[in-house]
Amino acid sequence: MRVGIIGTGSVSHKHVQAYRNLGYEVIACAGVDPVRGKSFADQYGLDALDRWQEVCCHPEVDFVDLCTFPDFRLEPVELCAQQKKHIQVQKPIATNLEIARTMLKVARDADILLGVVSQHRFDESIQFLKRALVGGRLGRVLQADAYVKWYRTQEYYGRTVKGSWRTEGGGALINQAIHQIDLLLWLVGPIRNVYGQWQIGAVHAIESEDIVNAMVRYSSGATGVIEASTAFHPGYPERLEIHGTRGTAVISGDKLTSWDVDGDTGEKPPLSRAVASGASDPMAISLASFERQFVDFGEAIQFKRKPLVAGEEGYRALEVVVSVYRSCREGRSIPLVD
Repeated sequence: MRVGIIGTGSVSHKHVQAYRNLGYEVIACAGVDPVRGKSFADQYGLDALDRWQEVCCHPEVDFVDLCTFPDFRLEPVELCAQQKKHIQVQKPIATNLEIARTMLKVARDADILLGVVSQHRFDESIQFLKRALVGGRLGRVLQADAYVKWYRTQEYYGRTVKGSWRTEGGGALINQAIHQIDLLLWLVGPIRNVYGQWQIGAVHAIESEDIVNAMVRYSSGATGVIEASTAFHPGYPERLEIHGTRGTAVISGDKLTSWDVDGDTGEKPPLSRAVASGASDPMAISLASFERQFVDFGEAIQFKRKPLVAGEEGYRALEVVVSVYRSCREGRSIPLVD
């Protein structure tokens, strides 16, 4: 597979390293900042292109990897559709549902694949838990919770675009906790309604939330809570807790840390305490899950199937985020369409 990258910020370094570990060839890149883009290209021996459009039109690129802020999504998808090139975008899929819906339609009409990077679905612990839930090992799910009690310094928010509604679409929920929202949806199923409360700029000079809490009810009848923050020093590994009628599973960071299930048999749970988490350092995350997701996207192209995290999956996670924000603003429970 031959890849072109648009956006040369921090996460793009992880992407290039993962692609190279897989034997994918990263051909070219274009940065929003030409100077940083040239530096990135020189570091990895890539063609430094002057304009992002050149990546989408590059004759040797099989698919485009979009690593920009989420306010820049639709235009590259539209150009990739014209060029019949597949495209994978960094989470979240967009900053609002209208743009996300348009992206889905453009990709569908052009018969190209649109993927969203949500690499934690490919963590060994999450893959195990998905199999266990499908197999009924926890019984009927009663409660499913996500806790993302992270910490970011004010320097992290030093650029005015960070934590902004226009560029990032919000704060801790859309930028940090959207991974856990995606996992809850994949593991437990659709969410029926949400009720949220937030604190805007509790400890950071930002225009969006750095603390938010939401109560959720799933379509299955299960309940849950989502807590997200970048204000809690020094930052703690994110946690998923799934409670069923037969027992409980807890995932901390990227590892299964608790498995307490009555009369359990079957595949041995991959219990571990050696967790990796971006709780205080955004880059303190493993490459392995990126690699697994990129393999899945490459195979989806090769075998003409949907990737595990297609655009529709990214849309559903964004829908939950937007609904929580709406609930916080309006002070009422917000229903989601199943």
